[in-house]
Amino acid sequence: MITQRLRPYQVEIARAVLESILQGKGLTISVEIARQGGKNELSAQLEVLLLTLFLARGGNIIKCSPTFKPQTINSMLRLKERLDDAGLAGHWQPELGYMVRLGQARAIFFSADESSNVVGATAHILLEADEAQDIASDKFDKDFRPMGSTTNCTTIFYGTAWDDSTLLERVKQTNLELERKDGLRRHFEYDWQIIARYTPRYALYVESERQRLGEEHPLFKTQYCLQTITGNVGFLNATQRAQMRGDHPRGLGARGWGLENGKTAAVSETAAVSWGTRSAPTYVAGIDLAGEDEEAQDHALRSLKPRKDSTVVTVGALEFPDPLTKEPLIRIVEHYWWTGTRHQALYQRLLDLLKNVWHVRKVAVDATGVGAAVASFLSTALGSTVEKVVFTQQSKSSLGFDMLAAVNGGRLKMYRWDGSPEAQEFWFEAEKAQTLVRPNRTLDFYVKPTVGHDDFLISAALLVRAAGLYRPKVARGTSRRSP
Repeated sequence: MITQRLRPYQVEIARAVLESILQGKGLTISVEIARQGGKNELSAQLEVLLLTLFLARGGNIIKCSPTFKPQTINSMLRLKERLDDAGLAGHWQPELGYMVRLGQARAIFFSADESSNVVGATAHILLEADEAQDIASDKFDKDFRPMGSTTNCTTIFYGTAWDDSTLLERVKQTNLELERKDGLRRHFEYDWQIIARYTPRYALYVESERQRLGEEHPLFKTQYCLQTITGNVGFLNATQRAQMRGDHPRGLGARGWGLENGKTAAVSETAAVSWGTRSAPTYVAGIDLAGEDEEAQDHALRSLKPRKDSTVVTVGALEFPDPLTKEPLIRIVEHYWWTGTRHQALYQRLLDLLKNVWHVRKVAVDATGVGAAVASFLSTALGSTVEKVVFTQQSKSSLGFDMLAAVNGGRLKMYRWDGSPEAQEFWFEAEKAQTLVRPNRTLDFYVKPTVGHDDFLISAALLVRAAGLYRPKVARGTSRRSP
């Protein structure tokens, strides 16, 4: 009852699962397929086939996903669509909002979120764990593994790589060890290059992702190459730091273009040659704010945004090689650095720099904790130009991923070495920064407090965020920049 043609690697997995079920082997199978490689389709096709085979005998398929919405809901929707495709519309019934029944057989869908309360159920036919790298091992072992214990149920874990502590990686390593002992295959792994053999358009897509993210980007390595990353490594390696070294002078934008009465003056010949354009550049900024009373912040907040004692503004000029591109070249052109200065004394100076000196089109500002007051002030004064960024595990991770993509793509360039304290601090932090890999495909990046600070690093990441928020407005026959 296969409703769509499966690719050879999907058939290989399906045969192993069916053999384990029909012969009562009760195997635990692990599957790593590169992102968008068809694991969800394989799962749905297997469910349709098994519900059909067991519709008279009865029994349960149980599937868990990291979240109910959207992952569990998407799995249910896909199964219903495949049942309809198989000509079974009107024969299957939804039950209680999380079950699908065909005859006497059921597919039951649960969330594996750590806060979810999973009702007791038994897996007779198959136990599935989707995106298993994002499911907590303790949660699965306590709530889901027992569901298949009394029936010797076949269990399958789907997902992609992340770090060496995930549920999927643990199962994978166990399976590989068992394979070495008895020769029975239990782990199936297909990276993007294998999938590309069967889908040329997929190859083009992944190539574009490799260009956008870079081969060393954690998401490209784990989701497409299926390479496990270690839990604590350097954030920027020597090659990446070399990629950030630009050849433009510091402050070129402000000096080279000239400013008169708050308006951009005529372009000087030197600036025009340096920038390769006759139009004024677009400026954006990232601001990392020092806490005024960081000892009073709670421990959880300090772990997300380590203690700092400086406020850093990083100004960047954007270049769009293609007027329609979404990925501009970002040249860092200036740093401002204040240590021990209270926020109240910085308000007007920050506003003047952003509005009157650089005319920034976008600015991303740290709005965590006591930084919220400054961020709100700037937002009121500059409106939609300001993006307030509150540091959480997810938002900090997103900043790190975006900065790595910009560095790997050669799209973030630091002004050439001028021996200044700001340049020295920037490169010191870039060299000393560490990465901490967290569950749910998130990471943290920081400089250990015993080593130094990471104000310049965070400010640069916020600059990349600001650049990503800006979109040039393209008019017919001309190219204009607008917020």
